[in-house]
Amino acid sequence: MEVETETKLGFAREAVDRQSSARTGWMSTAHGVFQTPAFAPVATAGSVKTLTFEEVRSLGAELVLSNSYHLYLKPGTEVIRQAGGLHRFINWPGPILTDSGGFQAYRLSQFFDYQEDGVAFRSHWDGSEHFFSPEKVIEIQHIIGSDLIMPLDFCPSYPAEETLVARSVQVTTEWGKRSKSWWESKEKISAWGKRQFLFGIVQGSTDAVWRKRSAQELVELEFDGYALGGLSLGESKTETFDTVASTIEHLTADRPRYLMGMGTPEDLLSGIELGVDLFDCALPTRNARNGTVYTWEGKLVLKGAGYKDDFKPIDQRCGCPTCRSYTRAYLRHLFNVREITAMHLATLHTLWFYQELLRIGREKIRQGSWASFKKDFLNRYREEEIC
Repeated sequence: MEVETETKLGFAREAVDRQSSARTGWMSTAHGVFQTPAFAPVATAGSVKTLTFEEVRSLGAELVLSNSYHLYLKPGTEVIRQAGGLHRFINWPGPILTDSGGFQAYRLSQFFDYQEDGVAFRSHWDGSEHFFSPEKVIEIQHIIGSDLIMPLDFCPSYPAEETLVARSVQVTTEWGKRSKSWWESKEKISAWGKRQFLFGIVQGSTDAVWRKRSAQELVELEFDGYALGGLSLGESKTETFDTVASTIEHLTADRPRYLMGMGTPEDLLSGIELGVDLFDCALPTRNARNGTVYTWEGKLVLKGAGYKDDFKPIDQRCGCPTCRSYTRAYLRHLFNVREITAMHLATLHTLWFYQELLRIGREKIRQGSWASFKKDFLNRYREEEIC
């Protein structure tokens, strides 16, 4: 194990695994420190669905993710300004990462129109017309007061013709330059006088040449960190992580790396092994609300008839509030009678599991036993439903 203490722009590397690129560290922000690798629970509209933020913190989360596009539409930046910023509005004292809305432009493409200067769109709520320029997106995050902020980017579909991939890279770089210029004009601080950290977003689909170009152009701009966007859109897992590996080769080691929107347990371990420091994904909590939870042995679908008289906890290795007090049979019953409590208890378990997986992973990297930890986990873990 190699140990480093170098700190730059809020990010410090701690330990690096000798057999892979897995590493631990921490990110210091105006609202506290979070350890890396980190998984940020998704609070798109300012809420981790079914949980309070006191509960989110009690599960071990140190960072949460919200979305600029959604918060801009509802409740609106003026409401957040009047509340004293997003941290006060949602009662989360720790670090917050906000996405820019670039992925929403991809996912809600029927409402969006890419233009040279930004993205014109209609609200998916009421059809009202809006326009996001790169500067506008950073201004929204300036007002919101989030700690880690993302520029507007162009996310191409998959598969995409090379001309579209090329355009996505060229536009994303240009918008990155404009975003950085606006951010620097505000001295890199929020409307609340707190230091913000701006990431560049690498695009290029699964094309290694365009990914390299995107990464190199953004590194030249010297962002505080680098996000890998535009993945998990239909390509195979092999393509995904081949792309991650080849992209990271062109990113500087002294800045955090963020793999956007990916988060099965296998995804996290694969990303960490390649040197990813930060993850977010709505999938785990969405699955939990629909009755599918994650355990150390694999996925478990709580609505199944086989759990009708199964009085074991979700996971006997788990120390979460749900597993300490409730059984699979009871949770199955709650889901089948459509009790809201079922979603709450399942989400508590899933986020506890995710935070515990990364806590132990960080510990194993420090101890120099990451490889055996990953191998043992994958030998036990099954993607298909367990019994």
